[in-house]
Amino acid sequence: MFPDLSYIMHALLGTAPDNMFSVVQTFGLFLALAFLCSAYFLKLELSRKYQEGVIDKLKHSSSGYLDDFINSVLLMLISSKALYAALNFDEVSGHMGDFLLSKKGYWAAGLILAGVLVVWQYFREKKSEKKDTVTYVNPTLKVTDITMAAALFGILGAKIFAIFESADTLKHFMNDPIGSFFSGSGLAIYGGLIIAFFGVNFYVKSIGLKPVHMMDAVAPALVVGYGVGRIGCQLSGDGDWGIVAAAKPSSLSWVPDWLWSTNFPHNVIDEGVSIEGCIWAHCSQLAEAVYPTPLYEVILSAIIFLILWNLRKKISIPGMLFYIYMMLISVERFFIEKIRVNDKIQGFGMEFTQAELISVIIFILGLSLAIYTYFGNKKKLA
Repeated sequence: MFPDLSYIMHALLGTAPDNMFSVVQTFGLFLALAFLCSAYFLKLELSRKYQEGVIDKLKHSSSGYLDDFINSVLLMLISSKALYAALNFDEVSGHMGDFLLSKKGYWAAGLILAGVLVVWQYFREKKSEKKDTVTYVNPTLKVTDITMAAALFGILGAKIFAIFESADTLKHFMNDPIGSFFSGSGLAIYGGLIIAFFGVNFYVKSIGLKPVHMMDAVAPALVVGYGVGRIGCQLSGDGDWGIVAAAKPSSLSWVPDWLWSTNFPHNVIDEGVSIEGCIWAHCSQLAEAVYPTPLYEVILSAIIFLILWNLRKKISIPGMLFYIYMMLISVERFFIEKIRVNDKIQGFGMEFTQAELISVIIFILGLSLAIYTYFGNKKKLA
């Protein structure tokens, strides 16, 4: 496995691991790539819908209070973290993911810089002596803002839902709310998707984009981002793996061993037993081989993406593509949970995971909305 960039460079170039490049963790790198890839495909879809006349130009206010607020929050977060990392490099090196999601940072400095930005924006607008004017711009020019909003709401939602994944995580949060919420561990992907959905919907409505068109445009992009993120989980060995793998049956002898099971050597969370003779920073591997579930999700995400990408021009009913996405992604996650290590919840006389429960709800909701939208559209055309 490759817990950070130095291990990737060791595999590709033969350089020593645990060097200065260890500050870039593999999971964080692929999380950033996931947002970039999602933004790229979202831009393609918004551009196509704009050219086809499905969506119009979007509202851009000269005051841009919401944009200014988002920019100020981002500046505060980035500057406080960057300054702390620069002055405490040895402390955060090799643990950048934990650091970025922790409460560590020079927040006073970040707040001051954000305040300076707010004051500068205020006087810049006042000096222009112009009233608040509204112009309309190509939708693709808002992709960066939409992506930033999705990142903020997504990470917030992932942390919130992680608190309620099990009785243990909830108990830990109740005992230490601040430490638990700002710990480097604990991200629930469904929480990120759900909270980002509502947050981004609020934002796109404010700029004049109908949420239903945004939902269709972002559906393929969401799957791409999910798949790329899972590559990071697989390569880093972040604990998001399967249960102990059964012996590979002879009928599946053609399946590569690495696709059937793995011990996740040099995993980033140092889980398992020590690797004999290893002197690197990450020298652990699982005692028993497990199913590489992130890799399975990468493959399934690619299949779902191809389905959605092929359907996007054939489906004209607004919202339908997103509802299909809801059903496909929920089925994928539900069955992956059957072979994935996760905390169980007791309820309704059954034992299930948070993700299984949410998958069932999302599938039923997606199916119901698809049926309602389909027959509603037929009635409208009749």
